[in-house]
Amino acid sequence: MNASVDLLHSILPSTVGLKVTIPDDHPSAQILGTERMGSGTIIDDELVLTANYVSVGATKVEVAFLDGVTGTAEVVAQDFYSGLSVMRISGPRYPRVEMRSSEGLAPGQEVFIAASAGESQRRVNTGAITTLAAFDAFWEFRLERAITTTIMNPGLGGGGLFTLDGKLCGVVSLDLNEIGHFTLAIPTENFSDHREELLRHGRRSTRPPRAFIGVYCYKVDTHVVIAGILPGTPAERAGLKPGDLVLAVDGSKVRERSDLYEGIWKRSPGDEVTIQIYRDKVVQEIRVSATDAESHFD
Repeated sequence: MNASVDLLHSILPSTVGLKVTIPDDHPSAQILGTERMGSGTIIDDELVLTANYVSVGATKVEVAFLDGVTGTAEVVAQDFYSGLSVMRISGPRYPRVEMRSSEGLAPGQEVFIAASAGESQRRVNTGAITTLAAFDAFWEFRLERAITTTIMNPGLGGGGLFTLDGKLCGVVSLDLNEIGHFTLAIPTENFSDHREELLRHGRRSTRPPRAFIGVYCYKVDTHVVIAGILPGTPAERAGLKPGDLVLAVDGSKVRERSDLYEGIWKRSPGDEVTIQIYRDKVVQEIRVSATDAESHFD
Protein backbone atom coordinates (compact mmCIF):
# COMPACT_ATOMS: atom_id res chain seq x y z
CA MET A 1 0.00 0.00 0.00
CA ASN A 2 1.44 3.37 -1.07
CA ALA A 3 -0.77 5.57 1.06
CA SER A 4 1.38 6.63 4.01
CA VAL A 5 0.46 6.08 7.63
CA ASP A 6 0.45 9.86 8.19
CA LEU A 7 -1.97 10.28 5.28
CA LEU A 8 -4.35 7.68 6.70
CA HIS A 9 -4.21 9.30 10.13
CA SER A 10 -5.33 12.54 8.52
CA ILE A 11 -8.07 10.97 6.38
CA LEU A 12 -9.73 8.45 8.69
CA PRO A 13 -11.13 10.97 11.22
CA SER A 14 -13.11 12.42 8.28
CA THR A 15 -14.89 9.12 7.65
CA VAL A 16 -18.16 8.20 9.36
CA GLY A 17 -20.33 5.17 9.85
CA LEU A 18 -24.02 5.60 9.10
CA LYS A 19 -27.02 3.74 10.48
CA VAL A 20 -30.20 4.75 8.68
CA THR A 21 -33.82 3.95 9.54
CA ILE A 22 -36.53 3.93 6.86
CA PRO A 23 -40.31 3.51 7.34
CA ASP A 24 -41.82 0.16 6.36
CA ASP A 25 -44.13 1.84 3.85
CA HIS A 26 -41.43 3.79 1.99
CA PRO A 27 -41.12 2.74 -1.69
CA SER A 28 -37.44 1.85 -1.20
CA ALA A 29 -38.03 -0.40 1.82
CA GLN A 30 -38.89 -3.54 -0.15
CA ILE A 31 -35.70 -3.39 -2.19
CA LEU A 32 -33.18 -1.80 0.18
CA GLY A 33 -34.57 -2.64 3.62
CA THR A 34 -35.67 -0.50 6.53
CA GLU A 35 -32.32 -0.48 8.36
CA ARG A 36 -29.24 0.35 6.34
CA MET A 37 -25.59 0.65 7.21
CA GLY A 38 -23.29 2.84 5.17
CA SER A 39 -20.18 4.97 5.02
CA GLY A 40 -19.72 8.67 4.46
CA THR A 41 -17.01 11.30 4.23
CA ILE A 42 -16.98 14.73 5.90
CA ILE A 43 -16.53 17.38 3.19
CA ASP A 44 -17.42 20.46 5.23
CA ASP A 45 -17.68 21.33 8.91
CA GLU A 46 -21.10 19.72 9.06
CA LEU A 47 -21.67 18.03 5.68
CA VAL A 48 -21.21 14.35 4.82
CA LEU A 49 -21.18 12.97 1.28
CA THR A 50 -22.46 9.42 0.70
CA ALA A 51 -24.38 7.27 -1.78
CA ASN A 52 -28.05 8.07 -2.25
CA TYR A 53 -29.26 4.48 -1.79
CA VAL A 54 -27.93 4.59 1.79
CA SER A 55 -30.14 7.54 2.73
CA VAL A 56 -33.22 7.50 0.48
CA GLY A 57 -36.36 7.53 2.61
CA ALA A 58 -34.46 8.14 5.86
CA THR A 59 -36.37 9.29 8.92
CA LYS A 60 -33.48 8.75 11.33
CA VAL A 61 -29.72 8.81 10.74
CA GLU A 62 -27.18 7.85 13.41
CA VAL A 63 -23.55 8.77 12.82
CA ALA A 64 -20.52 7.04 14.33
CA PHE A 65 -17.16 8.81 14.30
CA LEU A 66 -13.72 7.24 14.41
CA ASP A 67 -13.16 8.11 18.09
CA GLY A 68 -16.36 6.33 19.19
CA VAL A 69 -18.44 9.48 19.57
CA THR A 70 -21.91 9.25 18.03
CA GLY A 71 -24.31 11.84 16.70
CA THR A 72 -27.23 12.31 14.35
CA ALA A 73 -27.71 13.69 10.87
CA GLU A 74 -30.42 14.77 8.46
CA VAL A 75 -30.53 14.35 4.71
CA VAL A 76 -30.29 17.77 3.06
CA ALA A 77 -29.80 16.91 -0.62
CA GLN A 78 -30.34 13.93 -2.89
CA ASP A 79 -29.45 13.53 -6.54
CA PHE A 80 -31.16 10.52 -8.11
CA TYR A 81 -29.39 11.22 -11.41
CA SER A 82 -25.83 10.88 -10.09
CA GLY A 83 -26.60 8.72 -7.05
CA LEU A 84 -25.12 11.07 -4.43
CA SER A 85 -26.60 12.22 -1.13
CA VAL A 86 -25.59 14.96 1.31
CA MET A 87 -26.25 14.87 5.06
CA ARG A 88 -25.84 17.54 7.71
CA ILE A 89 -24.38 16.17 10.94
CA SER A 90 -24.85 17.47 14.46
CA GLY A 91 -22.40 17.25 17.32
CA PRO A 92 -18.64 17.82 17.55
CA ARG A 93 -16.68 19.08 14.56
CA TYR A 94 -14.22 16.74 12.86
CA PRO A 95 -11.63 17.24 10.13
CA ARG A 96 -12.91 17.52 6.59
CA VAL A 97 -11.30 16.29 3.40
CA GLU A 98 -10.48 18.23 0.27
CA MET A 99 -12.30 17.22 -2.88
CA ARG A 100 -11.01 17.10 -6.42
CA SER A 101 -12.64 16.47 -9.79
CA SER A 102 -12.15 13.20 -11.62
CA GLU A 103 -10.86 15.27 -14.53
CA GLY A 104 -7.13 14.65 -14.77
CA LEU A 105 -7.35 11.15 -13.32
CA ALA A 106 -6.18 8.36 -15.58
CA PRO A 107 -6.49 4.58 -15.91
CA GLY A 108 -3.69 2.89 -13.99
CA GLN A 109 -3.51 5.65 -11.38
CA GLU A 110 -3.29 4.37 -7.82
CA VAL A 111 -6.17 5.23 -5.48
CA PHE A 112 -7.57 3.93 -2.21
CA ILE A 113 -10.93 3.47 -0.50
CA ALA A 114 -11.50 4.46 3.14
CA ALA A 115 -14.80 3.22 4.50
CA SER A 116 -16.67 2.36 7.66
CA ALA A 117 -16.88 -1.29 8.62
CA GLY A 118 -19.57 -0.53 11.21
CA GLU A 119 -19.66 1.99 14.06
CA SER A 120 -16.11 3.26 14.75
CA GLN A 121 -14.35 0.57 12.72
CA ARG A 122 -12.59 1.69 9.53
CA ARG A 123 -10.98 -0.23 6.71
CA VAL A 124 -8.77 0.81 3.84
CA ASN A 125 -7.87 -0.91 0.60
CA THR A 126 -5.81 0.17 -2.39
CA GLY A 127 -5.71 -0.46 -6.10
CA ALA A 128 -5.86 1.38 -9.40
CA ILE A 129 -8.34 3.11 -11.66
CA THR A 130 -9.51 0.85 -14.48
CA THR A 131 -11.74 3.14 -16.52
CA LEU A 132 -13.32 6.59 -16.50
CA ALA A 133 -15.98 5.71 -19.04
CA ALA A 134 -19.76 5.91 -19.04
CA PHE A 135 -21.57 3.33 -16.94
CA ASP A 136 -25.15 2.10 -16.83
CA ALA A 137 -26.53 -0.02 -14.00
CA PHE A 138 -29.24 -2.68 -13.93
CA TRP A 139 -31.77 -0.11 -12.70
CA GLU A 140 -32.60 3.10 -14.60
CA PHE A 141 -29.28 4.77 -13.89
CA ARG A 142 -26.42 5.95 -16.06
CA LEU A 143 -23.33 8.04 -15.45
CA GLU A 144 -21.64 9.64 -18.43
CA ARG A 145 -18.40 9.46 -16.44
CA ALA A 146 -17.77 6.91 -13.72
CA ILE A 147 -14.67 5.67 -11.92
CA THR A 148 -14.16 1.91 -11.87
CA THR A 149 -11.27 0.44 -9.90
CA THR A 150 -9.44 -2.77 -9.10
CA ILE A 151 -10.12 -2.24 -5.38
CA MET A 152 -12.19 -4.68 -3.40
CA ASN A 153 -14.47 -2.48 -1.27
CA PRO A 154 -13.23 -2.98 2.30
CA GLY A 155 -16.29 -1.55 4.02
CA LEU A 156 -19.85 -0.34 3.65
CA GLY A 157 -21.24 1.47 0.62
CA GLY A 158 -20.88 5.23 0.34
CA GLY A 159 -17.22 5.34 1.39
CA GLY A 160 -14.64 7.64 -0.11
CA LEU A 161 -12.31 7.02 -3.04
CA PHE A 162 -9.09 8.98 -2.58
CA THR A 163 -6.05 9.85 -4.63
CA LEU A 164 -2.66 9.28 -3.02
CA ASP A 165 -2.42 12.95 -2.04
CA GLY A 166 -5.50 12.47 0.18
CA LYS A 167 -8.11 14.17 -1.99
CA LEU A 168 -11.62 12.75 -2.30
CA CYS A 169 -12.33 12.03 -5.96
CA GLY A 170 -15.32 9.69 -5.73
CA VAL A 171 -18.02 8.07 -3.61
CA VAL A 172 -18.12 4.28 -3.74
CA SER A 173 -21.50 3.17 -5.03
CA LEU A 174 -21.37 -0.41 -6.30
CA ASP A 175 -19.40 -3.60 -5.83
CA LEU A 176 -19.10 -4.81 -9.41
CA ASN A 177 -17.13 -7.98 -8.68
CA GLU A 178 -15.91 -8.21 -12.27
CA ILE A 179 -12.36 -9.09 -13.24
CA GLY A 180 -10.42 -5.83 -13.13
CA HIS A 181 -13.57 -3.90 -12.23
CA PHE A 182 -14.29 -4.48 -8.56
CA THR A 183 -15.89 -1.18 -7.53
CA LEU A 184 -17.67 1.76 -9.10
CA ALA A 185 -17.36 5.28 -7.68
CA ILE A 186 -19.39 8.38 -8.50
CA PRO A 187 -17.09 11.36 -9.30
CA THR A 188 -17.28 14.13 -6.70
CA GLU A 189 -17.85 16.86 -9.30
CA ASN A 190 -21.44 15.66 -9.43
CA PHE A 191 -21.73 17.40 -6.08
CA SER A 192 -19.11 20.15 -6.20
CA ASP A 193 -20.22 21.52 -9.61
CA HIS A 194 -23.79 21.89 -8.31
CA ARG A 195 -23.16 22.43 -4.62
CA GLU A 196 -25.14 25.66 -4.16
CA GLU A 197 -28.16 24.36 -6.07
CA LEU A 198 -28.23 21.04 -4.23
CA LEU A 199 -27.93 22.58 -0.78
CA ARG A 200 -30.48 25.32 -1.50
CA HIS A 201 -33.16 23.13 -3.08
CA GLY A 202 -32.24 19.64 -1.91
CA ARG A 203 -32.00 18.48 -5.52
CA ARG A 204 -30.93 19.62 -8.99
CA SER A 205 -33.86 21.98 -9.48
CA THR A 206 -32.62 23.47 -12.78
CA ARG A 207 -32.49 20.09 -14.49
CA PRO A 208 -35.78 19.00 -16.12
CA PRO A 209 -37.38 15.95 -14.47
CA ARG A 210 -36.57 12.70 -16.23
CA ALA A 211 -39.11 9.97 -17.03
CA PHE A 212 -38.95 6.85 -14.86
CA ILE A 213 -40.89 3.58 -15.20
CA GLY A 214 -39.33 1.30 -12.54
CA VAL A 215 -37.57 -1.66 -14.16
CA TYR A 216 -34.45 -3.70 -13.52
CA CYS A 217 -32.85 -5.11 -16.64
CA TYR A 218 -29.84 -7.05 -17.86
CA LYS A 219 -28.04 -7.45 -21.15
CA VAL A 220 -28.22 -11.06 -22.37
CA ASP A 221 -26.23 -11.60 -25.58
CA THR A 222 -27.67 -9.03 -27.98
CA HIS A 223 -30.87 -8.47 -26.04
CA VAL A 224 -32.08 -6.52 -23.01
CA VAL A 225 -34.25 -8.54 -20.65
CA ILE A 226 -36.38 -7.21 -17.78
CA ALA A 227 -35.20 -8.93 -14.60
CA GLY A 228 -37.45 -7.24 -12.08
CA ILE A 229 -40.15 -4.63 -11.53
CA LEU A 230 -40.14 -2.14 -8.68
CA PRO A 231 -43.36 -2.37 -6.65
CA GLY A 232 -45.82 0.47 -7.11
CA THR A 233 -44.18 1.84 -10.25
CA PRO A 234 -45.59 2.62 -13.71
CA ALA A 235 -44.00 -0.56 -15.05
CA GLU A 236 -45.92 -2.69 -12.57
CA ARG A 237 -49.19 -0.88 -13.25
CA ALA A 238 -48.75 -1.25 -17.02
CA GLY A 239 -48.14 -5.00 -16.79
CA LEU A 240 -44.47 -5.37 -17.65
CA LYS A 241 -43.06 -8.58 -16.19
CA PRO A 242 -39.70 -10.17 -15.36
CA GLY A 243 -38.53 -12.17 -18.37
CA ASP A 244 -39.90 -9.73 -20.95
CA LEU A 245 -37.40 -9.23 -23.75
CA VAL A 246 -37.34 -5.55 -24.74
CA LEU A 247 -37.33 -5.01 -28.50
CA ALA A 248 -37.95 -1.28 -28.80
CA VAL A 249 -38.92 1.89 -26.96
CA ASP A 250 -41.14 4.35 -28.81
CA GLY A 251 -40.25 2.61 -32.05
CA SER A 252 -36.47 2.74 -31.60
CA LYS A 253 -34.70 -0.61 -31.40
CA VAL A 254 -33.15 -1.63 -28.09
CA ARG A 255 -29.88 -3.55 -28.26
CA GLU A 256 -28.16 -2.16 -25.18
CA ARG A 257 -29.38 -1.16 -21.74
CA SER A 258 -28.44 2.42 -22.57
CA ASP A 259 -30.80 2.31 -25.60
CA LEU A 260 -33.72 1.55 -23.26
CA TYR A 261 -32.77 4.18 -20.69
CA GLU A 262 -32.12 6.93 -23.20
CA GLY A 263 -35.38 6.12 -24.98
CA ILE A 264 -37.30 6.48 -21.72
CA TRP A 265 -35.44 9.67 -20.80
CA LYS A 266 -36.42 11.35 -24.06
CA ARG A 267 -39.86 11.52 -22.49
CA SER A 268 -41.03 13.60 -19.53
CA PRO A 269 -42.84 12.49 -16.39
CA GLY A 270 -46.52 12.07 -17.24
CA ASP A 271 -45.79 11.04 -20.84
CA GLU A 272 -46.76 7.66 -22.22
CA VAL A 273 -43.83 5.46 -23.23
CA THR A 274 -44.43 2.57 -25.63
CA ILE A 275 -42.32 -0.49 -24.81
CA GLN A 276 -42.27 -3.26 -27.40
CA ILE A 277 -41.57 -6.64 -25.82
CA TYR A 278 -41.37 -10.32 -26.70
CA ARG A 279 -43.24 -12.55 -24.25
CA ASP A 280 -44.51 -16.12 -24.64
CA LYS A 281 -43.49 -16.16 -28.32
CA VAL A 282 -45.61 -13.08 -29.01
CA VAL A 283 -44.53 -9.51 -29.75
CA GLN A 284 -46.55 -7.01 -27.70
CA GLU A 285 -46.63 -3.26 -27.19
CA ILE A 286 -47.18 -2.04 -23.65
CA ARG A 287 -47.89 1.61 -22.95
CA VAL A 288 -46.45 2.91 -19.70
CA SER A 289 -47.38 6.26 -18.15
CA ALA A 290 -44.05 7.47 -16.77
CA THR A 291 -43.40 9.26 -13.50
CA ASP A 292 -40.04 10.48 -12.19
CA ALA A 293 -37.76 8.83 -9.64
CA GLU A 294 -37.64 11.84 -7.29
CA SER A 295 -41.43 11.86 -6.96
CA HIS A 296 -41.67 8.10 -6.61
CA PHE A 297 -39.11 7.90 -3.79
CA ASP A 298 -40.05 11.17 -2.09
